Amino acid sequence: MTSVPYTPQLRIATEDDETIVNLQPLQGLWTVEQYLALTDHSRRLLEYVDGIIEVLPVPTDRHQVISRFLLFALYAYIQPLGGTVLYAPLRLQIREGKFREPDLLLVRRADDPRRQNRYWRGADLVIEIVSPDDPERDTVVKRTDYAEAGIPEYWIIEPQDERISVLTLHGNSYAEDGVYHRGEQIKSALLPGLTIAVTDLFDAR
Repeated sequence: MTSVPYTPQLRIATEDDETIVNLQPLQGLWTVEQYLALTDHSRRLLEYVDGIIEVLPVPTDRHQVISRFLLFALYAYIQPLGGTVLYAPLRLQIREGKFREPDLLLVRRADDPRRQNRYWRGADLVIEIVSPDDPERDTVVKRTDYAEAGIPEYWIIEPQDERISVLTLHGNSYAEDGVYHRGEQIKSALLPGLTIAVTDLFDAR
């Protein structure tokens, strides 16, 4: 039996006040347009898989500090080369009927046609910072999802273990290109010359 992800009520901001939406009764029946409309007006991170809307946990302070550190490091590298990197909330279409919201998304060309205004249709690199509520969401489920989307490189940042896994796409699945810990430098086959100190990342304040 397939379990349905926990989906609390949402507070949707309107012009005058807020509307409370209970997602559960329509789980499995939500349309893509309904999902897009909800995410346009919600402060929560929402993902969508074949009619089911999944509500992600609110990021912690440490999560956001790590995200900010990576954003600055990647932007300093990719912007002079003509690319760009952005951060959640920003929707990424995996395929028709499936959307995820990675913590960071990067394209090597800022004018990449997959970079659409309402949501991206692909990326060259995505990064997830693992949340303790459900580590398998980022280490297992999204590993499959981003491979399905054909994302060439996927980084998994695990704050609790202070470990970074850099995965590269080979065919239809990812293989570990490197696993990095304190005292080491993150390296990327996709971004030659980029190095990020793991110690600096996890010590960021």
